[in-house]
Amino acid sequence: MPIHTFGSICSGIEAASFTLQPMGVNALWLSEIAEYPSRFLEEQYPDHPNLGDMNGIPNMIQTEEIPAPDLLVGGTPCQAFSLAGWRNGTNDERGQLTLRYIDIIDAIDMKRMENGLDRAVFFWENVEGALTDKTNAFGCFLAGLAGLEDPVDVGRFKSAGVLHGPVRNIAWRVLDAKYFGVPQQRKRVYVLGGGVDFHPENILLEMGTRFQDPYRLREPQQQPIMDLFGDNEPEIDQDVIRPLRREINGHEIEVFRCYSDCLYAAYGTKWNGNAAAFNGSLFVSQDGRLRRLTPIECERLMGFPDNYTAIANPRLTNRYQATGNSWAVPVIRWIMHRLLEATNNNNIQNVVLPRPNVANNNYTLYMLDDFTLVGNQFLNASNSCYDFVLTNMLDIVDTEPDEKLYISPAGCAGILRRKREHNAGMNARLEVVLENCSIP
Repeated sequence: MPIHTFGSICSGIEAASFTLQPMGVNALWLSEIAEYPSRFLEEQYPDHPNLGDMNGIPNMIQTEEIPAPDLLVGGTPCQAFSLAGWRNGTNDERGQLTLRYIDIIDAIDMKRMENGLDRAVFFWENVEGALTDKTNAFGCFLAGLAGLEDPVDVGRFKSAGVLHGPVRNIAWRVLDAKYFGVPQQRKRVYVLGGGVDFHPENILLEMGTRFQDPYRLREPQQQPIMDLFGDNEPEIDQDVIRPLRREINGHEIEVFRCYSDCLYAAYGTKWNGNAAAFNGSLFVSQDGRLRRLTPIECERLMGFPDNYTAIANPRLTNRYQATGNSWAVPVIRWIMHRLLEATNNNNIQNVVLPRPNVANNNYTLYMLDDFTLVGNQFLNASNSCYDFVLTNMLDIVDTEPDEKLYISPAGCAGILRRKREHNAGMNARLEVVLENCSIP
Protein backbone atom coordinates (compact mmCIF):
# COMPACT_ATOMS: atom_id res chain seq x y z
CA MET A 1 0.00 0.00 0.00
CA PRO A 2 1.67 3.27 -1.09
CA ILE A 3 1.87 6.00 1.55
CA HIS A 4 1.28 9.55 0.33
CA THR A 5 -0.56 11.24 3.22
CA PHE A 6 -0.46 11.28 7.01
CA GLY A 7 -2.30 12.65 10.01
CA SER A 8 -0.37 13.81 13.08
CA ILE A 9 -1.51 13.87 16.71
CA CYS A 10 0.34 15.33 19.71
CA SER A 11 2.13 17.19 16.94
CA GLY A 12 4.41 19.47 18.96
CA ILE A 13 6.81 21.18 16.56
CA GLU A 14 6.06 18.59 13.86
CA ALA A 15 9.18 16.48 13.52
CA ALA A 16 6.86 14.32 11.40
CA SER A 17 6.20 17.01 8.78
CA PHE A 18 9.82 18.13 8.85
CA THR A 19 10.88 14.55 8.07
CA LEU A 20 8.11 13.31 5.78
CA GLN A 21 7.46 16.33 3.53
CA PRO A 22 10.85 16.06 1.77
CA MET A 23 10.03 12.38 1.18
CA GLY A 24 6.84 13.32 -0.67
CA VAL A 25 4.39 12.45 2.12
CA ASN A 26 2.10 15.34 3.05
CA ALA A 27 0.10 16.08 6.18
CA LEU A 28 -3.68 16.20 5.89
CA TRP A 29 -4.11 17.49 9.42
CA LEU A 30 -2.28 18.05 12.71
CA SER A 31 -3.47 18.01 16.32
CA GLU A 32 -1.90 20.10 19.07
CA ILE A 33 -3.33 22.08 22.00
CA ALA A 34 -0.27 23.51 23.81
CA GLU A 35 0.05 27.25 23.38
CA TYR A 36 3.54 27.73 21.94
CA PRO A 37 3.59 24.64 19.66
CA SER A 38 0.19 25.71 18.30
CA ARG A 39 1.56 29.15 17.44
CA PHE A 40 4.62 27.47 15.94
CA LEU A 41 2.47 25.21 13.72
CA GLU A 42 0.38 28.14 12.55
CA GLU A 43 3.48 29.99 11.38
CA GLN A 44 5.70 27.12 10.22
CA TYR A 45 3.02 24.88 8.67
CA PRO A 46 0.15 27.21 7.75
CA ASP A 47 -1.23 24.85 5.09
CA HIS A 48 -1.70 22.01 7.60
CA PRO A 49 -4.90 22.51 9.63
CA ASN A 50 -4.41 22.10 13.38
CA LEU A 51 -7.48 20.32 14.72
CA GLY A 52 -6.61 21.07 18.33
CA ASP A 53 -8.02 18.52 20.79
CA MET A 54 -7.48 15.01 19.45
CA ASN A 55 -10.54 13.64 21.26
CA GLY A 56 -12.84 14.83 18.50
CA ILE A 57 -10.87 13.28 15.64
CA PRO A 58 -12.64 9.87 15.46
CA ASN A 59 -16.00 11.54 14.91
CA MET A 60 -14.51 13.99 12.41
CA ILE A 61 -13.18 11.05 10.38
CA GLN A 62 -16.45 9.13 10.56
CA THR A 63 -18.45 12.16 9.37
CA GLU A 64 -15.82 12.86 6.68
CA GLU A 65 -15.12 16.32 8.07
CA ILE A 66 -11.45 15.37 7.67
CA PRO A 67 -9.96 12.72 5.37
CA ALA A 68 -8.58 9.35 6.48
CA PRO A 69 -4.80 9.34 5.80
CA ASP A 70 -2.49 6.52 4.73
CA LEU A 71 -0.38 6.93 7.88
CA LEU A 72 -1.13 8.03 11.45
CA VAL A 73 1.80 9.34 13.50
CA GLY A 74 2.03 10.53 17.09
CA GLY A 75 2.96 9.60 20.62
CA THR A 76 0.50 9.61 23.52
CA PRO A 77 1.33 9.10 27.21
CA CYS A 78 1.16 5.36 27.82
CA GLN A 79 1.84 5.00 31.54
CA ALA A 80 -1.74 5.61 32.68
CA PHE A 81 -3.24 3.16 30.22
CA SER A 82 -4.09 0.33 32.64
CA LEU A 83 -6.12 -2.84 32.31
CA ALA A 84 -9.05 -1.15 34.05
CA GLY A 85 -8.74 1.83 31.75
CA TRP A 86 -8.62 -0.35 28.67
CA ARG A 87 -11.79 -2.23 29.58
CA ASN A 88 -13.82 0.44 31.30
CA GLY A 89 -12.39 3.81 30.36
CA THR A 90 -10.11 5.74 32.69
CA ASN A 91 -10.33 8.98 34.62
CA ASP A 92 -6.65 9.68 33.98
CA GLU A 93 -6.33 12.20 31.15
CA ARG A 94 -3.14 10.55 29.86
CA GLY A 95 -4.84 7.18 29.61
CA GLN A 96 -7.74 8.80 27.82
CA LEU A 97 -5.34 10.02 25.13
CA THR A 98 -3.96 6.53 24.59
CA LEU A 99 -7.48 5.12 24.30
CA ARG A 100 -8.22 7.89 21.83
CA TYR A 101 -5.19 6.94 19.73
CA ILE A 102 -6.70 3.49 19.23
CA ASP A 103 -10.08 5.05 18.48
CA ILE A 104 -8.48 7.27 15.84
CA ILE A 105 -6.73 4.43 13.99
CA ASP A 106 -9.91 2.36 14.21
CA ALA A 107 -11.96 5.21 12.72
CA ILE A 108 -9.37 5.75 9.97
CA ASP A 109 -9.43 2.05 9.05
CA MET A 110 -13.22 1.86 9.08
CA LYS A 111 -13.49 4.77 6.67
CA ARG A 112 -10.70 3.47 4.44
CA MET A 113 -12.24 0.00 4.21
CA GLU A 114 -15.63 1.55 3.36
CA ASN A 115 -13.82 3.11 0.40
CA GLY A 116 -12.14 -0.15 -0.63
CA LEU A 117 -8.70 0.78 0.75
CA ASP A 118 -6.29 -1.16 2.94
CA ARG A 119 -5.91 -0.41 6.62
CA ALA A 120 -3.64 2.54 7.39
CA VAL A 121 -0.16 2.23 8.86
CA PHE A 122 0.39 3.75 12.30
CA PHE A 123 3.57 4.97 13.99
CA TRP A 124 3.86 5.70 17.73
CA GLU A 125 6.80 6.87 19.85
CA ASN A 126 7.24 6.91 23.61
CA VAL A 127 9.76 6.70 26.41
CA GLU A 128 11.49 3.38 26.98
CA GLY A 129 9.77 3.04 30.37
CA ALA A 130 6.44 2.46 28.62
CA LEU A 131 7.56 -1.16 28.15
CA THR A 132 7.94 -1.79 31.88
CA ASP A 133 5.05 0.16 33.38
CA LYS A 134 3.71 -1.77 36.38
CA THR A 135 0.09 -1.50 35.16
CA ASN A 136 0.95 -3.41 31.96
CA ALA A 137 0.08 -0.31 29.96
CA PHE A 138 2.01 -1.51 26.92
CA GLY A 139 0.31 -4.90 26.93
CA CYS A 140 -3.07 -3.17 26.97
CA PHE A 141 -1.98 -0.83 24.17
CA LEU A 142 -0.84 -3.75 22.00
CA ALA A 143 -4.09 -5.61 22.63
CA GLY A 144 -6.22 -2.62 21.69
CA LEU A 145 -4.31 -2.11 18.46
CA ALA A 146 -4.15 -5.80 17.52
CA GLY A 147 -7.88 -6.38 18.09
CA LEU A 148 -7.58 -8.66 21.12
CA GLU A 149 -10.18 -9.02 23.87
CA ASP A 150 -7.62 -9.38 26.67
CA PRO A 151 -4.33 -7.57 27.34
CA VAL A 152 -1.05 -9.12 26.27
CA ASP A 153 0.50 -10.09 29.61
CA VAL A 154 4.05 -11.41 29.48
CA GLY A 155 5.35 -10.04 32.78
CA ARG A 156 8.01 -7.86 31.20
CA PHE A 157 8.33 -6.74 27.60
CA LYS A 158 11.74 -6.90 25.96
CA SER A 159 13.16 -3.94 24.09
CA ALA A 160 11.92 -5.25 20.75
CA GLY A 161 9.18 -7.55 19.56
CA VAL A 162 6.60 -8.50 17.00
CA LEU A 163 2.91 -9.31 17.48
CA HIS A 164 0.75 -10.79 14.72
CA GLY A 165 -2.87 -10.29 15.76
CA PRO A 166 -6.34 -10.88 14.34
CA VAL A 167 -6.78 -7.26 13.19
CA ARG A 168 -3.28 -5.81 12.93
CA ASN A 169 0.39 -6.75 12.97
CA ILE A 170 2.64 -4.68 15.22
CA ALA A 171 6.38 -4.39 15.81
CA TRP A 172 8.32 -2.33 18.32
CA ARG A 173 11.99 -1.57 18.92
CA VAL A 174 13.94 0.66 21.28
CA LEU A 175 16.43 2.77 19.33
CA ASP A 176 19.05 5.18 20.67
CA ALA A 177 19.54 8.45 18.80
CA LYS A 178 23.28 8.49 19.56
CA TYR A 179 23.74 5.81 16.86
CA PHE A 180 21.91 7.83 14.21
CA GLY A 181 24.14 10.86 13.77
CA VAL A 182 23.31 13.07 16.75
CA PRO A 183 25.41 13.02 19.95
CA GLN A 184 22.49 12.46 22.31
CA GLN A 185 21.73 9.32 24.30
CA ARG A 186 18.00 9.24 23.71
CA LYS A 187 16.36 5.82 23.93
CA ARG A 188 12.79 5.68 22.74
CA VAL A 189 10.42 2.84 21.89
CA TYR A 190 9.12 3.06 18.33
CA VAL A 191 5.96 1.14 17.42
CA LEU A 192 4.87 0.47 13.85
CA GLY A 193 1.83 -1.44 12.69
CA GLY A 194 -0.82 -2.01 10.06
CA GLY A 195 -3.20 -4.65 8.72
CA VAL A 196 -2.52 -8.37 8.75
CA ASP A 197 -0.92 -8.18 5.29
CA PHE A 198 1.56 -5.57 6.56
CA HIS A 199 4.76 -6.85 8.19
CA PRO A 200 6.29 -4.05 10.28
CA GLU A 201 9.12 -6.31 11.47
CA ASN A 202 10.67 -5.90 8.01
CA ILE A 203 10.97 -2.17 8.65
CA LEU A 204 11.96 -1.94 12.31
CA LEU A 205 14.24 -5.01 12.46
CA GLU A 206 17.28 -5.89 10.35
CA MET A 207 19.14 -8.97 9.17
CA GLY A 208 22.93 -9.03 9.02
CA THR A 209 25.83 -11.40 8.73
CA ARG A 210 27.52 -10.57 12.01
CA PHE A 211 27.11 -9.23 15.51
CA GLN A 212 27.90 -5.54 15.43
CA ASP A 213 28.88 -3.29 18.32
CA PRO A 214 29.18 0.30 17.07
CA TYR A 215 31.81 1.20 19.65
CA ARG A 216 34.13 -1.70 18.84
CA LEU A 217 33.98 -1.75 15.06
CA ARG A 218 34.21 1.97 14.41
CA GLU A 219 37.62 3.24 13.34
CA PRO A 220 39.14 5.74 15.79
CA GLN A 221 38.13 9.29 14.96
CA GLN A 222 40.28 12.40 15.00
CA GLN A 223 42.89 12.35 17.74
CA PRO A 224 42.53 14.94 20.53
CA ILE A 225 44.24 18.26 20.10
CA MET A 226 46.44 17.84 23.16
CA ASP A 227 48.78 20.73 22.47
CA LEU A 228 45.93 23.25 22.58
CA PHE A 229 44.45 22.23 25.89
CA GLY A 230 47.09 20.52 27.98
CA ASP A 231 47.18 16.95 29.18
CA ASN A 232 43.48 16.28 29.77
CA GLU A 233 42.51 12.81 28.57
CA PRO A 234 40.04 12.29 25.71
CA GLU A 235 36.98 10.12 26.25
CA ILE A 236 37.53 6.49 25.25
CA ASP A 237 34.58 4.24 24.37
CA GLN A 238 36.25 0.83 24.19
CA ASP A 239 38.22 1.02 20.91
CA VAL A 240 36.96 4.48 19.93
CA ILE A 241 38.93 7.58 20.86
CA ARG A 242 36.93 10.79 20.67
CA PRO A 243 38.26 14.17 21.74
CA LEU A 244 36.47 16.31 24.29
CA ARG A 245 38.28 19.57 23.47
CA ARG A 246 38.62 21.55 20.30
CA GLU A 247 39.24 25.08 19.08
CA ILE A 248 36.07 26.22 17.28
CA ASN A 249 35.74 29.64 15.64
CA GLY A 250 38.62 30.93 17.73
CA HIS A 251 37.15 29.71 21.04
CA GLU A 252 38.52 27.04 23.34
CA ILE A 253 35.64 24.58 23.72
CA GLU A 254 35.45 21.67 26.12
CA VAL A 255 32.66 19.14 26.65
CA PHE A 256 32.52 16.51 29.36
CA ARG A 257 31.19 13.56 27.40
CA CYS A 258 31.13 12.76 23.71
CA TYR A 259 27.33 12.49 23.84
CA SER A 260 24.73 14.15 26.03
CA ASP A 261 22.15 12.70 28.35
CA CYS A 262 18.62 12.67 27.01
CA LEU A 263 17.49 16.23 26.33
CA TYR A 264 14.41 16.78 28.46
CA ALA A 265 11.57 19.28 28.23
CA ALA A 266 12.41 20.95 31.55
CA TYR A 267 16.04 21.63 30.57
CA GLY A 268 15.36 25.35 30.34
CA THR A 269 14.10 25.58 33.92
CA LYS A 270 15.69 22.74 35.91
CA TRP A 271 19.09 22.55 34.30
CA ASN A 272 21.14 22.16 37.50
CA GLY A 273 19.00 19.87 39.61
CA ASN A 274 19.53 16.43 38.11
CA ALA A 275 22.21 13.94 37.10
CA ALA A 276 23.23 15.99 34.07
CA ALA A 277 24.50 18.68 36.45
CA PHE A 278 26.95 16.15 37.87
CA ASN A 279 28.04 14.26 34.74
CA GLY A 280 28.36 17.45 32.70
CA SER A 281 26.67 16.09 29.60
CA LEU A 282 24.43 19.15 29.17
CA PHE A 283 27.15 21.72 29.85
CA VAL A 284 29.80 23.33 27.65
CA SER A 285 32.97 25.07 28.78
CA GLN A 286 33.71 27.99 26.48
CA ASP A 287 36.95 29.90 26.99
CA GLY A 288 37.09 28.59 30.56
CA ARG A 289 33.52 29.61 31.48
CA LEU A 290 30.78 27.05 32.08
CA ARG A 291 27.44 27.47 30.35
CA ARG A 292 24.22 25.69 29.47
CA LEU A 293 23.47 24.51 25.96
CA THR A 294 22.02 27.12 23.63
CA PRO A 295 18.67 26.57 21.88
CA ILE A 296 20.59 26.05 18.63
CA GLU A 297 22.70 23.32 20.24
CA CYS A 298 19.53 21.64 21.47
CA GLU A 299 18.05 21.81 17.98
CA ARG A 300 21.19 20.23 16.57
CA LEU A 301 21.03 17.48 19.20
CA MET A 302 17.57 16.59 17.86
CA GLY A 303 18.51 16.85 14.19
CA PHE A 304 16.67 20.11 13.45
CA PRO A 305 18.21 23.02 11.51
CA ASP A 306 19.48 26.05 13.39
CA ASN A 307 16.73 28.33 14.71
CA TYR A 308 13.95 25.92 13.72
CA THR A 309 12.12 26.92 16.91
CA ALA A 310 13.00 30.64 16.73
CA ILE A 311 9.61 31.65 15.35
CA ALA A 312 6.24 32.71 16.74
CA ASN A 313 7.88 35.01 19.32
CA PRO A 314 9.16 32.26 21.62
CA ARG A 315 10.57 32.63 25.08
CA LEU A 316 13.79 30.76 25.77
CA THR A 317 11.88 28.17 27.81
CA ASN A 318 9.45 27.68 24.88
CA ARG A 319 12.34 26.68 22.64
CA TYR A 320 13.88 24.32 25.19
CA GLN A 321 10.57 22.67 26.06
CA ALA A 322 9.39 22.28 22.48
CA THR A 323 12.70 20.79 21.38
CA GLY A 324 12.99 18.43 24.34
CA ASN A 325 9.42 17.20 23.79
CA SER A 326 9.98 16.45 20.12
CA TRP A 327 11.42 13.45 18.24
CA ALA A 328 15.01 12.75 17.25
CA VAL A 329 14.73 13.49 13.54
CA PRO A 330 17.48 11.14 12.25
CA VAL A 331 15.81 8.14 13.90
CA ILE A 332 12.41 9.05 12.43
CA ARG A 333 14.03 9.59 9.02
CA TRP A 334 15.66 6.14 9.15
CA ILE A 335 12.36 4.44 10.01
CA MET A 336 10.30 6.39 7.48
CA HIS A 337 12.79 5.82 4.69
CA ARG A 338 12.57 2.07 5.29
CA LEU A 339 8.78 2.26 5.51
CA LEU A 340 8.45 4.09 2.20
CA GLU A 341 10.94 1.79 0.51
CA ALA A 342 8.77 -1.15 1.58
CA THR A 343 5.34 0.32 0.83
CA ASN A 344 5.98 2.61 -2.14
CA ASN A 345 8.86 0.82 -3.87
CA ASN A 346 8.30 -2.76 -2.70
CA ASN A 347 11.98 -2.84 -1.81
CA ILE A 348 12.54 -4.52 1.54
CA GLN A 349 14.61 -7.24 3.12
CA ASN A 350 12.37 -9.84 4.74
CA VAL A 351 13.54 -10.63 8.25
CA VAL A 352 13.53 -14.17 9.59
CA LEU A 353 11.96 -14.45 13.03
CA PRO A 354 12.97 -17.07 15.62
CA ARG A 355 10.54 -19.40 17.36
CA PRO A 356 7.69 -17.37 18.91
CA ASN A 357 7.40 -16.87 22.65
CA VAL A 358 3.61 -17.14 22.48
CA ALA A 359 1.52 -18.79 19.77
CA ASN A 360 -2.19 -19.34 20.34
CA ASN A 361 -5.48 -18.98 18.53
CA ASN A 362 -5.52 -15.22 19.11
CA TYR A 363 -2.01 -13.99 18.34
CA THR A 364 1.65 -14.84 17.81
CA LEU A 365 4.22 -12.95 19.86
CA TYR A 366 7.99 -12.74 19.39
CA MET A 367 10.12 -11.15 22.13
CA LEU A 368 13.53 -9.94 20.98
CA ASP A 369 16.58 -8.17 22.33
CA ASP A 370 19.97 -7.21 20.89
CA PHE A 371 21.15 -9.78 18.31
CA THR A 372 19.62 -13.21 17.71
CA LEU A 373 21.25 -15.82 15.49
CA VAL A 374 18.58 -17.13 13.09
CA GLY A 375 19.99 -19.65 10.65
CA ASN A 376 23.28 -18.20 9.45
CA GLN A 377 22.34 -14.53 9.99
CA PHE A 378 21.87 -12.20 12.93
CA LEU A 379 18.50 -10.58 13.57
CA ASN A 380 19.31 -7.08 14.82
CA ALA A 381 16.84 -5.87 17.45
CA SER A 382 19.40 -3.79 19.33
CA ASN A 383 19.39 -0.05 20.08
CA SER A 384 21.64 0.55 17.06
CA CYS A 385 20.99 0.15 13.35
CA TYR A 386 23.61 -1.59 11.22
CA ASP A 387 24.38 1.67 9.39
CA PHE A 388 25.19 3.48 12.62
CA VAL A 389 26.74 6.96 12.64
CA LEU A 390 28.65 8.19 15.68
CA THR A 391 29.19 11.90 16.30
CA ASN A 392 30.57 14.09 19.07
CA MET A 393 29.16 16.86 21.26
CA LEU A 394 31.91 19.05 19.83
CA ASP A 395 30.18 18.76 16.44
CA ILE A 396 27.06 20.62 17.62
CA VAL A 397 28.67 23.53 19.50
CA ASP A 398 27.27 27.02 18.90
CA THR A 399 29.97 29.55 19.77
CA GLU A 400 27.60 32.55 20.03
CA PRO A 401 25.66 31.91 23.24
CA ASP A 402 23.55 34.49 25.00
CA GLU A 403 25.46 35.85 27.99
CA LYS A 404 22.67 34.76 30.35
CA LEU A 405 23.40 31.11 29.55
CA TYR A 406 26.72 31.29 31.40
CA ILE A 407 26.59 30.02 34.96
CA SER A 408 27.61 32.58 37.55
CA PRO A 409 30.35 31.91 40.10
CA ALA A 410 27.62 31.56 42.74
CA GLY A 411 25.78 29.07 40.54
CA CYS A 412 28.93 26.99 40.04
CA ALA A 413 29.58 27.04 43.78
CA GLY A 414 25.97 25.94 44.35
CA ILE A 415 26.37 22.88 42.11
CA LEU A 416 29.52 21.91 43.99
CA ARG A 417 27.79 22.42 47.32
CA ARG A 418 24.90 20.14 46.33
CA LYS A 419 27.33 17.54 45.13
CA ARG A 420 29.10 17.51 48.47
CA GLU A 421 25.94 17.63 50.56
CA HIS A 422 24.61 14.54 48.79
CA ASN A 423 28.01 12.87 48.49
CA ALA A 424 27.21 12.44 44.80
CA GLY A 425 29.56 11.32 42.08
CA MET A 426 30.68 13.93 39.60
CA ASN A 427 32.63 14.03 36.36
CA ALA A 428 36.17 14.71 37.55
CA ARG A 429 36.97 17.27 34.89
CA LEU A 430 33.64 19.07 35.46
CA GLU A 431 34.49 19.38 39.14
CA VAL A 432 37.77 21.09 38.25
CA VAL A 433 36.01 23.50 35.88
CA LEU A 434 33.35 24.27 38.50
CA GLU A 435 36.05 24.97 41.09
CA ASN A 436 37.76 27.36 38.70
CA CYS A 437 34.51 29.08 37.70
CA SER A 438 33.26 29.47 41.27
CA ILE A 439 36.14 31.76 42.15
CA PRO A 440 34.84 35.34 41.65
